[in-house]
Amino acid sequence: MTETVLAGAVLGLGIFLLLRALFPPRPGLVARLAALDQARAGEDVVRAPLVAPDEQVSAFRRSLGVRLAKFYQARGWEARSVRADLTLLGKSFEGFLATKVLLAVSGLFAFPLLVGWLAVMGWGVSLHVPFWSALLVSVVFFLLPDAQIRRDAAVRRRDFRHAVGAFLDLVSMNLAGGRGVPEALLMAVSVGSPAPAANGSLADAPGSNWAMERIRESLANARIVGITPWQALGQLGDEINVDELRDLSAALGLVADDGAKVRASLTARSATLRRRELAEIEGKAGERSQSMLVAQLLLCAGFVIFLSYPAAMKMLGS
Repeated sequence: MTETVLAGAVLGLGIFLLLRALFPPRPGLVARLAALDQARAGEDVVRAPLVAPDEQVSAFRRSLGVRLAKFYQARGWEARSVRADLTLLGKSFEGFLATKVLLAVSGLFAFPLLVGWLAVMGWGVSLHVPFWSALLVSVVFFLLPDAQIRRDAAVRRRDFRHAVGAFLDLVSMNLAGGRGVPEALLMAVSVGSPAPAANGSLADAPGSNWAMERIRESLANARIVGITPWQALGQLGDEINVDELRDLSAALGLVADDGAKVRASLTARSATLRRRELAEIEGKAGERSQSMLVAQLLLCAGFVIFLSYPAAMKMLGS
């Protein structure tokens, strides 16, 4: 039964690849409309990443990633959250897709390994268990990059929110000095602007602040494309999925002509961000305290069992 399933799967895959090569799919209506919207919004312009990518991508991996990205685009799969996390980490969407597929394919190599191991151990050569085990390993390997990207992006997004709080304080101080909103925004991000490291990565430069550098790049690009600085902040918030930047863009767009209201709003937002960060830190400290308490209780329970076990065995034996 398993051999028949494998033969049918290989034959079906070969026929599918042959048909795809002879009759390449045309982009659907959703993909055409998405491309038109991107062209109107200027999203086809290549933006500088948050950090310089340090991964070495081979030609085969790059070509595979481009094909997979076109496959996603032809079917209207946007994957906005994944794209935002990758942009925040300075990684390409094509490389991410290629990594997922290559890991899934490598997981299928567990099938011959398990078959060989069962044959060597003399436990039979039934292909049911190795086949389903290899499929399970392949699925797990396919989902591993998503979990890693989500975890790393959560840490970097938290750091970015911390930098936004400091940015709001700097903007408020510049507004108090008599500068306008655009000048205050540019002066706030120019304070302590880092120099790139030897490998070109801002994140690895000594004393660098990659979040401030990314905000500075967005504000500098706003002059080139002819939009307001707060619109650039809103686009950056949409690009990396940071709600604080979107809220800041909306607030500046409403009260940009009144300096006093802007200062009060920015001060209140900065205080709110600090209170939120403090609450998150206290929550994590409470969770760790509870974990330590549970570990201590388990240790005490084990110690009590260790002391009472000889006496209990002696009583039961008598």
